[in-house]
Amino acid sequence: MFTLYRKLLVLYPAQHREQFGEEMADVFRQAEQSRVGLIARGRFYLKELAGILQGILREHLRILVGGDAALSLYTRRFTMHNGFRFPKTTAVLMTVILAGVVLAIHKGEVIATSLPPFSQPVTPIHPAHSYLLPGVVAGFLFFYAVGLAGWVILFALRRSGVHRLDEMSTERK
Repeated sequence: MFTLYRKLLVLYPAQHREQFGEEMADVFRQAEQSRVGLIARGRFYLKELAGILQGILREHLRILVGGDAALSLYTRRFTMHNGFRFPKTTAVLMTVILAGVVLAIHKGEVIATSLPPFSQPVTPIHPAHSYLLPGVVAGFLFFYAVGLAGWVILFALRRSGVHRLDEMSTERK
């Protein structure tokens, strides 16, 4: 099967084959050797055969159409590519969020119109004091102090990364 895989690699465009061919063949050979059992090997071969044919088609299409044009084609798996700034689902999720905001505004307007008019004078609203912020700051300071104490102990015991790198021989660096 490895010889068939090597022959199929020739179908890739030359630049892609030169850049990735040997690595793909090595990975295939290692993965092939790790499969034990007839069913496992059969599944592996089918998956790899479909994957290499799909890859060959995708690379030739990318060269014919252009670098980023082939990335917009539907693929089974969701993957991030250099041509994408956001995941594919971002536009859908943003549309759902926008619809939810519009619906909430509409419901708020309906509720506001259904309430009886309020004729009492409105008193000024006094600011409330936050009890959350001092706790967050105190927690941050506590964990910072604990981390600093841990680092001081490691530094005193000469176990920090700086000391370990300093003790390495020049051959290992």
